[in-house]
Amino acid sequence: MTYGQIGQLAGSRRGARQVVRILHSSSKKHDLPWHRVINAKGEIGIKAEGAAEHQKSMLESEGITFTGRNTIDLEAYRYHPEIF
Repeated sequence: MTYGQIGQLAGSRRGARQVVRILHSSSKKHDLPWHRVINAKGEIGIKAEGAAEHQKSMLESEGITFTGRNTIDLEAYRYHPEIF
């Protein structure tokens, strides 16, 4: 999913930045699958040294194929949860 998708599902259409902050501050404590969240362009958004490579490695270990250096095909991999 993208940061924006999660924000929208949480009730904030423009909440992508808040999702980034929550994942950054809470992923370790709550064991959140932060590595599965990317930006709306299909790119790994993390800029910290080594972190993008770590995220890419984790996604590749789950079978995700990258089309560019740190880009995935959102048409192929984007998750669309059913809303009840």
